[in-house]
Amino acid sequence: MSEQIRLGEVVGVNGNMVVARFDEKVMQNEVAYVVVGNEKLKAEVIRVRGDKADLQVFEDTVGIRIGSKVEFTNALLSVELGPGLLGQIFDGLQNPLPRLAEKHGFFLKRGEYLEALDYAKEWEFTPSVKVNDIVRSGDKLGEVDEFIFKHSIMVPFNFQGKFEVVEIASKRNYKIKDVIAKLKDEEGKVHSVTMVQNWPVKIAIKAYAEKLQPEVPLVTKIRIIDTLVPVAVGGTFCTPGPFGAGKTVLQHLLSRHAEVDIVIIAACGERAGEVVEILEEFPHLVDPRTKRTLMDRTIIICNTSSMPVAARESSVYTAVTMAEYYRQMGFNVFLLADSTSRWAQAMREMSGRLEEIPGEEAFPAYLESRIASFYERAGLVRLRNGKTGSITIGGAVSPAGGNFEEPVTQATLKVVGAFHGLSRDRANARRYPAVDPLESWSKYKSFIDQNKIAKAIKTLHKGHSVEQMMKVVGEEGTAIEDFITYLKGEFFDSVYLQQNAFDKTDEATNAERQSYVFNTIEKILDNEFNFDGKDNARRYFQQLRQMFITWNSNEFMSSEFKKQEGIINDKIKSENVEEIKL
Repeated sequence: MSEQIRLGEVVGVNGNMVVARFDEKVMQNEVAYVVVGNEKLKAEVIRVRGDKADLQVFEDTVGIRIGSKVEFTNALLSVELGPGLLGQIFDGLQNPLPRLAEKHGFFLKRGEYLEALDYAKEWEFTPSVKVNDIVRSGDKLGEVDEFIFKHSIMVPFNFQGKFEVVEIASKRNYKIKDVIAKLKDEEGKVHSVTMVQNWPVKIAIKAYAEKLQPEVPLVTKIRIIDTLVPVAVGGTFCTPGPFGAGKTVLQHLLSRHAEVDIVIIAACGERAGEVVEILEEFPHLVDPRTKRTLMDRTIIICNTSSMPVAARESSVYTAVTMAEYYRQMGFNVFLLADSTSRWAQAMREMSGRLEEIPGEEAFPAYLESRIASFYERAGLVRLRNGKTGSITIGGAVSPAGGNFEEPVTQATLKVVGAFHGLSRDRANARRYPAVDPLESWSKYKSFIDQNKIAKAIKTLHKGHSVEQMMKVVGEEGTAIEDFITYLKGEFFDSVYLQQNAFDKTDEATNAERQSYVFNTIEKILDNEFNFDGKDNARRYFQQLRQMFITWNSNEFMSSEFKKQEGIINDKIKSENVEEIKL
């Protein structure tokens, strides 16, 4: 690479944007290094005009002066892909943060870049092809064990055309830089392949046979999501909400309980305190599937709001590129980005320094296309070996003041398949998850019958309307039929749409249990109750609510579960308002 380096010099500095003059050709999105004394600060070319290039620097730019040397590398911003990614914490440039901290302490040294993967560790490689086999980019050459997964070693994604296997390593231990295969291209040139490859983060990996329409529901085990606003495997959703609405807790539960293989968290610009919470808690979260730490199948990309803004953009692309890598192995990957608003703010800041014509609220005019290009990298694909892999992307959005009309939220809503709007009012009322069932929507289908869901949503809307009316005319001015409708809506909300995140049973509900319980809920919502008065109606639903809360805490189909179900069914049939024996 050294012979490809071309030199330039700094002619302007504006915050983390540097303008450099060059003599030889420079390409868009090329990586460059700005030299400051003994430090080399990583940067990316974001615009080329004549003999000048605008660079966004991923580090603090203090000390850069007019005339400082710039080295253009002729390489795009890329990440290393190979065994050893799982369980790691990286920054947006794929620097392993724990190893950086070991080397430099709590205050990370700028201009310090480490290899993302451990080159000294050995992995037991098992070949899956033989000499004379014909392979293409993305095809499996062999595998190694990475925690609970079989990590596929694939033909590099930048290989074009068909290749003949000339040599393949035998089953034994190798380091990731050791040659494990030699492939001959159609022109007769032989290429050596190792366990690690590089890929530009802003170019999607497309080494698959076909992209499919996401249709199968992704079971997150969060009832309000799975039932009312479902997400499909390979689909997209966004979770806008104000500060304190429970985005972080919801992300933790989705990470633990969603029926996916691998979880990738992209903390792109959130407050340092929230990111620290993720870093401290994730290693201690127990994976319900393996009973081991959740980090064994998690990758965290970490860029806090106190880090340079340019690194927020790289963290988003680094995360989705790693997700595509594991999708190519046939895994279902869950990518959670928190928060895309901070990424958009970084784009706004850089756009201002580039003196571009601003769009709404000073965001760049290309905001929508950038957000769309990120979510478009989600999807369900059929690989050439017949297997399927998927990336499901969920983006948290942090609109100022909880205003969903602001540009980032609106641009996101145009491209995602589901909208999980978090409500401050529901959060303040301690209704968890604070997803607003009246405002949220989904284009995907649930595993519960759509007609049943439509009836339940209709009851919620009617109950909400009655509640608003009662605020004006009072309870005494409301008909008993309308009051019962209001009680039904409140009952459905409190016993089904809300979950106790601190109850081991209620925090996650599988698809079978959701369908089973929903059928009982449906009986209540359809039942024509005849109460003597509103006090009796209220007392009846309060007792029924308490019965369901107890039922939610019983292990599915246990003797306690069946016993409590019998008590509930008797109560539904009776309409009596006797005191419950708790």
